[in-house]
Amino acid sequence: MQQQIYQHTFANGLTLLAERMEHVRSAVMYLMVPAGCAHDPPEQLGLAGVLSEMITRGAGPRDSRELTMALDNLGLDHSESVGLMHMAFGGGTIARNLPKGLEIFADILRRPHLPEDELESCQELALQNIASLEDEPGSRVMVELDKHFYPTPISNDQRGTVEGIEALDIDSIRRYHQKFFRPGGSILSVAGNIQWEPLLEQVQRLFGDWQGAAPTALTLGPEPEKHVHIDKELEQTQIALAYPSIPVAHEDFYAAMGAANILSGGMGSRLFTEIREKEGLCYSVDASFQPLKDRGAMVASAASLNHQAQRTLDKLLEELRRLPQGIEEEEIQRVRVRLKTSLIMQQESPSKRATAMASNWYYLGRVRRFEEVEAAVNGLSVKSILDHLHRYPPKDFSIVTLGPSPLTHS
Repeated sequence: MQQQIYQHTFANGLTLLAERMEHVRSAVMYLMVPAGCAHDPPEQLGLAGVLSEMITRGAGPRDSRELTMALDNLGLDHSESVGLMHMAFGGGTIARNLPKGLEIFADILRRPHLPEDELESCQELALQNIASLEDEPGSRVMVELDKHFYPTPISNDQRGTVEGIEALDIDSIRRYHQKFFRPGGSILSVAGNIQWEPLLEQVQRLFGDWQGAAPTALTLGPEPEKHVHIDKELEQTQIALAYPSIPVAHEDFYAAMGAANILSGGMGSRLFTEIREKEGLCYSVDASFQPLKDRGAMVASAASLNHQAQRTLDKLLEELRRLPQGIEEEEIQRVRVRLKTSLIMQQESPSKRATAMASNWYYLGRVRRFEEVEAAVNGLSVKSILDHLHRYPPKDFSIVTLGPSPLTHS
């Protein structure tokens, strides 16, 4: 079935994307606003996260309770989240209710109440989120890895810091909203059983007079220290490492994705087979390709009993460095099947399509069609992945460990 994809960029900089999916009865909107945690003031880390919690506590003519009831009455399954560069808003419901949902979200984005009497409870929630990291060592080590792989502020964590959360006041929340909630650089993506012309007219009416340019480019800090150990009495040592890779728009994008899936793509993957199954060093071990707009990382992690932690780290580094030395054809076949399955599932989900289109537009300035993605997956080969690994070999590792004893590495 031929994809029906539409695109329009309004004079104020807001881009509207839509895909008509006639075979579904639902519709999903996904809006990215360039107000992510990378823009948090250094002395108020966590501000964007608190704003995302406050922003649905009253907007337009509705107070907090009325807003919640209006969304519930539409059966609108909604979410608000904070990423590095964007704050994202999602909402899905039956197709005929989506226009009313868009009306409400226009109020949330443009006319939130941000009531001062709600700030303290939102701060408390944020502080609880930070405290929960102490009970999730696997998550904490990944947060620390970002801090030791990326320079500030692209190493920011959306949770922020205790000091940053406690330093917030209502004026700083409102200033942040006014500064970063603007149409320039914002992307609204809609997928499902929709009609393009009525959607275009409604978005023009709701957002056409919204004003404001995209934020200026970030100023990056110095490169961080690459190797660090965090002392903590645990039964298992947490290990996380990363090495530089490529950004989303790079021509090797699918080769890098293929390499990550050879390492960690199910029970037949190398890390699972060599580290978990053959040596029994850890229950879980993982690798992933994590690209940004101007850079990327290949990331791996594991958790091991303390007496096996050194061997786990050694073996993890060994498997990463061994990958450029050779790949089997059956590994490529398994990766193709895995990626095609993911592609098929994305084709059938309005939520995944809306998210993918917005992400594509931010990173590429266009929407990748299924035919392009399928051709790229079919084109993966031993040679293409090895060529990529030779151009961008596993080296210059950043390594973070969390546990009772530091580990050595070379």
